[in-house]
Amino acid sequence: MDLFNTYFQHLVDFVRDNAAWAPVVMFVLAFAESLAFISLLVPAWGALVAIGALIGTSGVSFWPVWIGAALGAACGDWLSYWIGKKLEYSVQHIWPLSRHPDLIPRGERFMKQWGVAGIFIGRFFGPLRAAVPLIAGIFEMPYWCFQVANFLSAFIWAAVLLTLGGGIGKAIAWISG
Repeated sequence: MDLFNTYFQHLVDFVRDNAAWAPVVMFVLAFAESLAFISLLVPAWGALVAIGALIGTSGVSFWPVWIGAALGAACGDWLSYWIGKKLEYSVQHIWPLSRHPDLIPRGERFMKQWGVAGIFIGRFFGPLRAAVPLIAGIFEMPYWCFQVANFLSAFIWAAVLLTLGGGIGKAIAWISG
């Protein structure tokens, strides 16, 4: 885990020193955080929050960073949905899902219970974040229902993480200042 912490600290430092790259970095982080398979390996939400803390204190602007993060998350889910639609149940035999055989059945139960609302709910809960779009694709949730929920939830999720980071950044500045 120290490798991830070091890596993300370098990313945060890079964004602080190169604010123009913040939207691109946020897109890539949110994409990785939302993409099936990769999300299990790259827990990037902490870096997203940390970069959110730079908003207003380091010349990083909210709007481009928010759009970059939201579009990255939506594109990651879009690709996960497509993978689920194309590979169907065979996806459960692909690593790392093959090491977590309970994720697909849990995701199926979750999607049957919550439907389109599950896209919103899943966006905010760790392992569900990448599994829900995959499950939605496997079980052929209607494309436009998925995409509307996907994009709306991505913009809300990104705003929440950035606002959380911004609040933490202001609290740290207030305490230290």
